[in-house]
Amino acid sequence: MPRTPWAILVSIEYLAARALFALLRFLPRSLAERAARILTAALDRALPKLRRVARINLSFAMPELSAESREQLIDGVFRSVARILVAVAKFPGIQGGNVNRWIRYEGLEHYLRAKEKGRGILVATAHLGNWELSAFAHTLMTEPMGVLVRPLDNLKIDSWLEHRRELSGNTVIAKQDAARLVLRALRDNRAVGMLIDQNTLPSEGVFVNFFGKPACAASGFVRLAKHSGAAVIPGFAFWNERERRYVLRFYPEISMSGSLQADTQAIHSFFETVIREYPDQWLWIHRRWKTQPPGAGPVY
Repeated sequence: MPRTPWAILVSIEYLAARALFALLRFLPRSLAERAARILTAALDRALPKLRRVARINLSFAMPELSAESREQLIDGVFRSVARILVAVAKFPGIQGGNVNRWIRYEGLEHYLRAKEKGRGILVATAHLGNWELSAFAHTLMTEPMGVLVRPLDNLKIDSWLEHRRELSGNTVIAKQDAARLVLRALRDNRAVGMLIDQNTLPSEGVFVNFFGKPACAASGFVRLAKHSGAAVIPGFAFWNERERRYVLRFYPEISMSGSLQADTQAIHSFFETVIREYPDQWLWIHRRWKTQPPGAGPVY
């Protein structure tokens, strides 16, 4: 039976991705970083809509910045993505004996204190810093965790990436089985990390104030916290240019009130504070404010 054009495109994307990551994996790290920066710069030029989205986001999120400063910040976003690509490519070679060349801890005591409560930990994280390396390295440095991810459109790439993410001992939790598997992990006093900073539909979330503009935020994370009683700990892996490695920082527990609206707002207010501290490491090229309240005009 002839393959459909869509199936052919999926296969081409998959083979291209595999070739790219193979190249980055076997190049020395310094050369891999240089190659990845060339790639993301090419992506920036090939898909100008990404930079346009970032400009719109920054125009209302950080209006105090000059146009030149915004362009420099967006350049930093693409450099950050390049570092993520290199880390994922190098996952097979990152082991307990060399992980400290890539990353170190700050605030691990907050995680361990939450662990002592025995109700599990929900790690609230965002597309900030290196979200791929943070979970991968935490397993090598402390203990395995569950990672809830949204599947990629290309299922071949998604399957390959899921295998990569599990190389250090983590468990990838598919979205369709999320609630059951997350609650089971929390009952066993395990940690589960969730990326919860992206745009969602009104049926799946609530509107919060995020950088001064309404943003639809997924409420499932807060629902799980309410149902399980798990501790909510923010955690991010930030790039430290001076050390040339990441810092995996855990913050003190965010107290949950039981209100979906108030607790979702509390988490995103915290995200905003941290993003303002590391603005060039957040994914401004995502259409975060795409979903708007009824009656509001489109942002993009």
